[in-house]
Amino acid sequence: MEPVESLKIIYDPWKTRVVQEMRKESLGREFLASELDRYYELLVKALEDDDPGWLKPILIDWAASRTETDMTADEITLAPVLNLIAECLFEVANEVLSPDSVNRLMAAYLPILYFSYEQVARHETLVRIGYYSARLEKVTSELSRLDRSKSHFIAVAAHELKTPLTLIEGYSSMLGEEVRKVSTSGSAELLLDGIEKGLARLSEMINDMIDVSMIDNDMLSLRFQPTWISQILSNLENDLQLSLNERYQTLEIVPFEGFKEMIIADTERIQQAIRNVLTNAIKYTPNGGKIIVDGRLLSGFLEIRIKDTGIGISPENQMVIFEKFIGLSDAKLHSSSKINFKGGGPGLGLPIARGILEAHGGSIWVESDGYDEQRLPGATFHLLLPMRKEPPDEQMSKLFGDLTRKTQRQR
Repeated sequence: MEPVESLKIIYDPWKTRVVQEMRKESLGREFLASELDRYYELLVKALEDDDPGWLKPILIDWAASRTETDMTADEITLAPVLNLIAECLFEVANEVLSPDSVNRLMAAYLPILYFSYEQVARHETLVRIGYYSARLEKVTSELSRLDRSKSHFIAVAAHELKTPLTLIEGYSSMLGEEVRKVSTSGSAELLLDGIEKGLARLSEMINDMIDVSMIDNDMLSLRFQPTWISQILSNLENDLQLSLNERYQTLEIVPFEGFKEMIIADTERIQQAIRNVLTNAIKYTPNGGKIIVDGRLLSGFLEIRIKDTGIGISPENQMVIFEKFIGLSDAKLHSSSKINFKGGGPGLGLPIARGILEAHGGSIWVESDGYDEQRLPGATFHLLLPMRKEPPDEQMSKLFGDLTRKTQRQR
């Protein structure tokens, strides 16, 4: 007997058996039970034409009909259903048909079954990819919203703190003047000095929060002007000398090509970026360590390298350290001092340095052989700054144009 004729003979008992087994095995999705008639019609055409492709539309529909619950549980529901359909077909055929007819029917059906497995697996994978892509997009959107909310909170909080801090600074200054008029006690001077240092540190933290907020929202404005890296490094060497002495460290600045060349940049912001990196080097270098600043002139860029003899940075943290608030990871290490060895902080210095350099069209990265407090492999920060010779703003270009041309002629 031909396979198509055999299939027609066993269809009714086969359909009944499949529905019963589906319910018994908790696979009884009603849409699949109702789809058996459609499956049968397409299976007949596939056997008649010897083309399993007839079943492709229904297999795609079945794969696409998976619910979100199925996806969340990561259940593959259709492979067991196909197994059950094939098992019931074989059982009913053995009960109703002759052995020869059973063999001929199964020989024709097996290639179709294998094709069905392949199609179901492929399309279920596509459906799953689509589901997880949608979930990822939703999570990404939510994270982006949360990050915007966090940036907004930081901006508002920083500005709200700025006002009372200004009042405290003003009254503290006036109080200091009055106390110094009537008191000769050194302890009063000491207390006032402590208040002033605390206020200065708080003011610096609030300013950092405002800077981070501006960087996050692409609102960091730059005041371009003639800038000399040699002058910036000289200023920083003087400014940081007390911190270096307190930690018994040495700072060596090695002149390099381009070191004394004039570039157009925001001098204060570049100094802030370099200061943040140097302060980080001081913090993570043990007492008695050394920090070396050198660099080189590249095509269109000036590279400044800041190398320390500190504890180094593990590979997995060499990108993370440029993310804001990474310093909040260990509250036990927090300190009011910016230079205590491994002293924690809000984790804003390096992110601000990156934001400033990127706003100039440059970049920053770090190289280190890893973290080791005994071996002290150190770290080298690379600061890349464009060798801009003309201000991007037309008015500024007119203002500094003569100076720029004069400097270029002197070279």
